[in-house]
Amino acid sequence: MKYSDDQIRKMLELKETIIEKMSKYQDEIDFFQKNLDLLDIILKGSSFTKASTLPRSEKIEKIDALDSQETNVNKVSKEIRGSKDGKVIANAFVTPEQISIILEDGIGLKPETPPLKTFFVERIIGEMKKNDDNDVKNGKINEDSVIDCIINKNGSAIREIIIKNYRQKERLDEIINTATWSLARMVENTSK
Repeated sequence: MKYSDDQIRKMLELKETIIEKMSKYQDEIDFFQKNLDLLDIILKGSSFTKASTLPRSEKIEKIDALDSQETNVNKVSKEIRGSKDGKVIANAFVTPEQISIILEDGIGLKPETPPLKTFFVERIIGEMKKNDDNDVKNGKINEDSVIDCIINKNGSAIREIIIKNYRQKERLDEIINTATWSLARMVENTSK
């Protein structure tokens, strides 16, 4: 069967679009695979400390406690490190109400540096917000409970990223993992 020049041009455009999309999603697949590999290594090599064995004066519990209705968690913190050098980029502070990701001094990442806006804010947080908006329409949650992301700056550089109303442990895990990946990528993109 013979195709017209216009049909061939459209097929070439479609091919380019498919290749572009595959490349975009391959980055995400690589991110998830790296995190799975890292989690496997950590889980195999670490021992878990039960929250009940921690000294009460520290008031730090396992993140799993955030699922509980009777949570006594004041704050859980986690270091966010770069993927290549392992240098601390930021610290995430988690309370039952919000996640505060505070960047280390001198990191100097700008909000427009990829993939913060396109991946983390628009895709990850945006999808959670869309689900929350549907839950508001269906009467499952009130409007004050919708997830929200705020980026505070010091001059033109990001000082902190605050995610309010994450509400679920699954969301907490996804936010921490994708923020870690996004910030590490941003550091790589600015150091090129």
